[in-house]
Amino acid sequence: MENLNIAAIIGGNIAVSTSDGEIVFSNLSKQLNKKEKISLDFAKISILTTAFLNAAIGQLYSGNTYPASFLNEHLKIINVRDIDKPLFSLVINRAKEYYQNKKNLEESVNTAFHG
Repeated sequence: MENLNIAAIIGGNIAVSTSDGEIVFSNLSKQLNKKEKISLDFAKISILTTAFLNAAIGQLYSGNTYPASFLNEHLKIINVRDIDKPLFSLVINRAKEYYQNKKNLEESVNTAFHG
């Protein structure tokens, strides 16, 4: 199992920006494309936001590239602080909901902004 240490990838213990999340996503995708099992290690992360998680793992749940069953089998998240655990459920559930209803949501937003 490949271990991806988040703090090492982003160069610090604060995981808040979408740009850092994209870096993690890129590393993660490379490993998943090889069908390797991966652990995302959140050791030493002291601040974590949904913006970071949306970019890092939320887009994995688009259903276009990786089915949920594949992700369940190949992706393990470790060393997450108890206070941050609910963020993962929130991000994953929102991502699944968004990607399942992407067209309807985009139409609603366009209607709201452009009439």
